[in-house]
Amino acid sequence: MPLHSYTVEVVVENKPLARDPEGETIHHNLILKGGYNQVTHVRAGKLLRMSVNAESPDNARDLVKRLCDDLRIYNPAAHTCQVRIVG
Repeated sequence: MPLHSYTVEVVVENKPLARDPEGETIHHNLILKGGYNQVTHVRAGKLLRMSVNAESPDNARDLVKRLCDDLRIYNPAAHTCQVRIVG
């Protein structure tokens, strides 16, 4: 089967119950002080975008998920990791 190029995004965030000092700082010191009081909460995270050659979108997503787990791109005790195909 021929390989195709896929764009895969990885979103790493602190787990929902964990404090997020970066998100809190952005919310309090930038958004609220900038007058955007309608925004009630901010969570910060990291976005990785990778180009992957694979046989299918599922294979590309599985490869990147395995890469993230094997290479400790995130800490599973503290973070969530979402992997998705885009485009």
